[in-house]
Amino acid sequence: MPSKLSQHEALVYVMVMMSAVDRDMTDDEFARIGGLVRFLPAFDGFDENELIHIGRECATQLAAPEGLDVTLEMVREALPQRLYDTAYALAVEIAAADQRIRNEEIRLLQLLRDRFQLDKLTCAAIERGAIARFRK
Repeated sequence: MPSKLSQHEALVYVMVMMSAVDRDMTDDEFARIGGLVRFLPAFDGFDENELIHIGRECATQLAAPEGLDVTLEMVREALPQRLYDTAYALAVEIAAADQRIRNEEIRLLQLLRDRFQLDKLTCAAIERGAIARFRK
């Protein structure tokens, strides 16, 4: 298994996975990732200049054999339990950024929910909040 991720790297990995899962990483998704990294307290102390490098590392990891499963486990191990719902919320934000949720994105959200053992009510609240934020 590859080296351990930092908390910041793990959160970026979640966003990159969500952006890449449909094989169409949009400008809206990239802009959203950058905005979240700059704005959220979970990224305090994070060097924004590392974002592209971390994104490339994540893409390499995902392309490896059993890449998605290994990457999900790396993320889970890097995050304290108190940040599981934060990671899920970041994934939802990226999925909603282009204002259309694809089946691949829904499946990744299910995998994250299961890996983090998040309850359905918490996930529903996070998802509903994203719907409200992105509504036109």
